[in-house]
Amino acid sequence: MFRKILVAIDGSEPANRALEAAIEEAGVWNAEVHVIYVVESGLFSSLPMDNTLEVIYSVLQKEGEEILESARMKADAVDVPLTAHLRQGHAGSQIVSLAEELGADLILLGSHGKSGVDRLLLGSVTDYVVRNSPITTTVVRS
Repeated sequence: MFRKILVAIDGSEPANRALEAAIEEAGVWNAEVHVIYVVESGLFSSLPMDNTLEVIYSVLQKEGEEILESARMKADAVDVPLTAHLRQGHAGSQIVSLAEELGADLILLGSHGKSGVDRLLLGSVTDYVVRNSPITTTVVRS
């Protein structure tokens, strides 16, 4: 039985399927759904911080806010409580950390991200979460 479900989302099809699965599970178990979007700061960590990078971070943060709002609307449509979390850092460690902070019972995440580079990154994020999470973790394929 699950009481708190954490879903990692990025706007990709596998992440959207993970969100749908979480909302469905929440309906069955009367559980809370928490969604996390992580602005991956490691992508630019070796570059000097300048206005260009600040703009990129701003764009990525706005994208995250929009994706989280879309998730909130999907959950609201079926009366499932959903809490959104926007974080920065290494995506895998942020997901595992939030799951521990929340006392989550289940993590759901997609098998890969939105594009070629994202596919590689989220694939490695998925691998990190599966290997480092102390709780049940389900990978949703596209």
